[in-house]
Amino acid sequence: MVVPELKAWRAARPHVVRVARSVRPQLVRAVEAVKPPLVRAAGAVKPLVTQPSTVQFTAGAATLGLVVAATVVTAAGPWDSTGQRTAERDWAASQGRAGGADHGHVSGTSGKAPAPAPSAASVLTGLGGSVGAGPSPTEKALADVLGPLLDNAALGTERTAAVVDLATGKRLYGKGAGDALSPASTTKIATAVAALTAAGADHRIATRTVLEPDSEKVVLVGGGDPTLTARKGAEGNASLRTLADETARALKDRKTDEVTLSYDTSLYEGPDVHPIGLDNTNVARVTALMADEGRLDDTSSGTAKRTEQPAADAARKFADLLKDRGIKTSDPVPAEATDRAKALATVKSPPLSALVERMLTNSDNDIAEALARQTAVAAGEPASFKGGGTAIRKQLKKLGLPLKGAEFADGSGLDRADKLTADLLTALLAKAADPAHPELRPALTGLPVAGFTGTLSGRYAGQPGTGLVRAKTGTLTGVHTLAGTVVDTDGHLLAFAFLTASDPPTEPTATQKGLDALASTLATCGCK
Repeated sequence: MVVPELKAWRAARPHVVRVARSVRPQLVRAVEAVKPPLVRAAGAVKPLVTQPSTVQFTAGAATLGLVVAATVVTAAGPWDSTGQRTAERDWAASQGRAGGADHGHVSGTSGKAPAPAPSAASVLTGLGGSVGAGPSPTEKALADVLGPLLDNAALGTERTAAVVDLATGKRLYGKGAGDALSPASTTKIATAVAALTAAGADHRIATRTVLEPDSEKVVLVGGGDPTLTARKGAEGNASLRTLADETARALKDRKTDEVTLSYDTSLYEGPDVHPIGLDNTNVARVTALMADEGRLDDTSSGTAKRTEQPAADAARKFADLLKDRGIKTSDPVPAEATDRAKALATVKSPPLSALVERMLTNSDNDIAEALARQTAVAAGEPASFKGGGTAIRKQLKKLGLPLKGAEFADGSGLDRADKLTADLLTALLAKAADPAHPELRPALTGLPVAGFTGTLSGRYAGQPGTGLVRAKTGTLTGVHTLAGTVVDTDGHLLAFAFLTASDPPTEPTATQKGLDALASTLATCGCK
């Protein structure tokens, strides 16, 4: 029996896809026009994740969205004025869980939402009940369409693949699915699931100030918040300015207007330089205290030159903020706060669910390394590169995931020593889709949308997967990967993982197009 929502989706799908394709050129021009004043949601001036306008979402991404229960489809419209999945937000709120966090907005827009495009019911029902009518795609049919695409020379010398039905957890297709390859940034899916399991979706990372007893010594204690900002307009992120306000107020209440200032980064252990080295602009030193990811420009995502002393620079900015508020300070020096120190003020990051989504959407390496260490802290492991890898493995083992051949050298996937299998990546996505684990949902809702958001915003031009594929990208020299979810023409929600490697390296654009074609084929294939 075909549910009414599925009938509605089947009727609406061709129209929604046509609308998405027809409006995309105008949307791209509109987004380019407002790029300079984009508000950044994770910093003060610009967010870690910039979000397309409601027009863009309702035209194309209304064919997306992931919630856990089929009943919510008729309970709420598909998108609200910020582009957030209303049904998912309402469901999460009713369950007291975090997830589906809003990533910010585009400045310069009216905020008035146009009439929404038809709701894609089969996608919205995907995680809790029946998804498609009839049998799932068959292995033979999938092999017939995916096999020739995987033989594409542009994919390089090694390639593995897996496709899983998220309604049943059954693997529908595999090619070398148990062979471990370098996953590049698809490692972040593992980091996301491990962090959410260990620390919880609602966990917030604290940055605080304390006053040592019988003294005028203030210590700025880093908790490892990768989104702490010194910029104006924190947009929901923890702000050094707010911390300075509250610290100054607490000191003045104690009749103190002059202090010595120290900063404490002792939460983290081991080397703070990623194995790729300091010359790389993809990640800052990994330290328990930094502001704006140690960036030396006004960006909040992507590559950028970083300060060589992120903790010291953050402390100096904090000292300046205190001085602006009437508190004289010394030049800050490193020092560990004692157990007897008294709390002055605290600011907290957005919930871990929001950090996970931002990390996945923009492939943020700084957030990834911070989440690996938060996982280590929660799991009782040293908060270091090695301890983070051990903790990630420990959490994934608790979930019963297939870890044979897997290696976790960091949280971001920048380290080529990382090894994952297509089986593990699809198992991670299936676990995040499991109704028994709603706390893991941000590992799905944070995935970039093909042709619209994050690291997939510039891909899928002319591909039928535009607006239908949600996936995490992975790119290193000679390594290209793609793992995510897609709904086929019969309404089946599928997880997929494609990993490729080549020595000598293949031409990146051609390889990425080859991967995109694989995911697009799943979107357009009933494969019976």
